[in-house]
Amino acid sequence: MAECNVENRTIFCDDNLDVMQGINSECVDLIYLDPPFNKNKKFTAPIGTSAEGASFKDIFREEDVKDEWLLTVKEDHAELYNYLNGVKGVGKPYNFPYLAYMAIRLVECHRVLKKTGSIYLHCDPTMSHYLKTTMDCVFGEDNFRNEVIWGYRTQGVSMRNWPRKHEVLLYYSKGKQATFHPQKQKLIYNKPFRHTKIDEQGRHYAEVFVRDVWDDDPETKALISQSTERTGYPTQKPLKLLERIVKASSKEGDMVLDPFCGCATTCIAAERLNRSWIGIDISVEAYNQVNNRLKKEVSDPSDIFKYRNIVSMRTDPPKRTDQAEDYREVKFVYAVSHPNYPGEYKVGITNNFQRRLSSYQTSDPERQYKMEYKFETPHFREIESHIHQKFNARHEWVKVDLKTTIGEIEGYKPVE
Repeated sequence: MAECNVENRTIFCDDNLDVMQGINSECVDLIYLDPPFNKNKKFTAPIGTSAEGASFKDIFREEDVKDEWLLTVKEDHAELYNYLNGVKGVGKPYNFPYLAYMAIRLVECHRVLKKTGSIYLHCDPTMSHYLKTTMDCVFGEDNFRNEVIWGYRTQGVSMRNWPRKHEVLLYYSKGKQATFHPQKQKLIYNKPFRHTKIDEQGRHYAEVFVRDVWDDDPETKALISQSTERTGYPTQKPLKLLERIVKASSKEGDMVLDPFCGCATTCIAAERLNRSWIGIDISVEAYNQVNNRLKKEVSDPSDIFKYRNIVSMRTDPPKRTDQAEDYREVKFVYAVSHPNYPGEYKVGITNNFQRRLSSYQTSDPERQYKMEYKFETPHFREIESHIHQKFNARHEWVKVDLKTTIGEIEGYKPVE
């Protein structure tokens, strides 16, 4: 496990994929992300608010999907690749590009998380069902912990259906030993009960463990327009909501990452709770917001200089220090056989040949796929392309004997 190569209190104003690809593996303790919800519209902060100038597009088109995203997913996450292909043609036309956009970023979230780390993805019923399956593919179904319902009563009502008044937090861990501290909330009663206490205001109260429905909780309720906490940022979440998450799934000194930090609520919550933090947002307004909010919501008014020039803003991705300077990624070129295809071998690329074989076996009730050969190399894509072109691959299957295939793979000389 490498040390984090990003300093505490850093805001990156850049594409979060580029930034996360530059962060060392397994150096982040907690990730909270509140990405676009696939609403197919543009959000802009109102003129005159402290977040004026901040905006983001919640619009996704297939032409925006980069080939290298799908190539990486295909090589390293076969189940995820199959799922994304299955989504094509299902529902609205922008569902697939949205999920492709999210999938490659969730892959990086998984990589940078420590084995004891956790991730909370904030979404709503627009895409929560698709995102749940996406996260199952990336983090594993066994690492799903909770679907937390965050309910509220703000904004309008509907006369044609039940008012839509909740969002969803998909909570996953990296592994079985994730950091978690159960949280309690204060419940007020009109009269005493067996286990109630009396608070400083003379009210009867009891503390019960917080369940996975946070509905009208006074500590985490949605912000109203008159709230002093409100910045005007279109999708701002309440500070207490983020503090609950940070308290539950990290400890003091841990590193918290928000790849869509917007008006920087996660950063402020982490600062208030003595955690380190990294924020990423495409807009420079995130840097302005975190500085303004540190002075207003964290700093002691008598210490006006405490947070002056303490936040770093970067517009370039970090450089990983857990790899050599001349490091080039290596993956396996493999050959798989199946009795139904005698004399043929499926030649492909993966970073985990055992997981790739398992993904093949799940599609075969008799589990007859066999990993015949694997070769680790930095020239994996060139070799795969060479084999497929030379032997006229049919859906990655090449009709050639194994000895010849191995000779072509190991004898390949990259073009200088």
